[in-house]
Amino acid sequence: MSTPRIPELPRGEPADAGLCPDRTRRLVQVFQREVDRGRLPGAVLMLGRRGRVVLHEAVGRLAPGGPAMPPEAIFRIYSMTKPMVSVAALMLVEQGRLSLADPIAKHLPAFAHTPVLVETPDGVQLQPPARPPTVQDLLRHTAGLTYEFLGASKVQRLYAEANIGSRQRSNAEFAEALAAIPLFCQPGSRWAYSRATDVLGCVIEAATGQTLGRHLQQAILDPLGLHDTGFAVPASEHGRIAEPFAQDPDGGLNMRLIDPRTAPVMESGGGGLMSTARDYARFLQCLAHGGELDGVRLLGPQTLAFAMADHLGPIRAEPDDALLPPGHGFGLAMAVRTQAGEAFMPGSVGTNHWSGIGGTSFFIDPVQDTWGIFLAQAPNQREEYRLLFRTLAYAAMVG
Repeated sequence: MSTPRIPELPRGEPADAGLCPDRTRRLVQVFQREVDRGRLPGAVLMLGRRGRVVLHEAVGRLAPGGPAMPPEAIFRIYSMTKPMVSVAALMLVEQGRLSLADPIAKHLPAFAHTPVLVETPDGVQLQPPARPPTVQDLLRHTAGLTYEFLGASKVQRLYAEANIGSRQRSNAEFAEALAAIPLFCQPGSRWAYSRATDVLGCVIEAATGQTLGRHLQQAILDPLGLHDTGFAVPASEHGRIAEPFAQDPDGGLNMRLIDPRTAPVMESGGGGLMSTARDYARFLQCLAHGGELDGVRLLGPQTLAFAMADHLGPIRAEPDDALLPPGHGFGLAMAVRTQAGEAFMPGSVGTNHWSGIGGTSFFIDPVQDTWGIFLAQAPNQREEYRLLFRTLAYAAMVG
């Protein structure tokens, strides 16, 4: 992160972009009500439509008992890091430095002999993978990896025992540690949300010879003017960091959030970035505009359309996996809507979305030429707020 002024996206009035002003105001009022009920410390809400920002407001407090939430507050965005790192990898594909068909082991040799662990009634078996996991598998979460906090299988317990989420390993050390643990399932056999984008960050490092943070800075952050995005927040900006309640008002187990004030050893491609609504909006507007913003092109429009399409086809998540709702597939960075109905959330076919475990979420709807960002720092995910934000945003679209 650095301190130059962030370029501003064009502003517009809701009515000029086909949004009902009263319904747009209701979106803010509903989240203010959640603050007043004591269920949310604060939040920043942002909507863009037809190339213009039509809503950018903050509600609540930066931290419980602290000052009012500023629109430029800095949040731990967790898995909203994944699309940025995925775009960085796709830029290398366009440059001929990576291929989606590359086996992971081409760039990270430690993965050359990683077996698949299969749990049977007769015990645990180690089997060779039916095919090597690829860069495409990393991008779409079909590489046979998992997250240690998503279940209690043998492999997930091994992740936990290895403290695989430690921020004190380098990215290269993380890759070595993960490659020593068997795969969770056969590559390409199922969609399993995982540490795949962390591994993708390690692939980027191997392909470029740069740290992930340095490469993101040169490839995406500096070119787009994202001066408040990085793996740590400089001391001069600590007063802008959003903080959660000490206790979950719903009584759930409190999730320990990462410390944004200290630079981690591991720069997690799957969940390590801090950012602001204004920064992330520039990234989303770049994607919504075919990969280009203010004369800076990250990706060609054909590559971007390819990446934002469904890459799962017949591959499916487990039926009870709430991370990939009915009527959705997954592209090379985020979920994509494949059916107009089925899911709870509104959205056009082709809408992409993802979220972060600390309370953040976004969507991009190419049919409506609309994107939205909801940033909160709350204990646990507050999944209902993703649905609420999307529902109110679509309710405001009247033209």
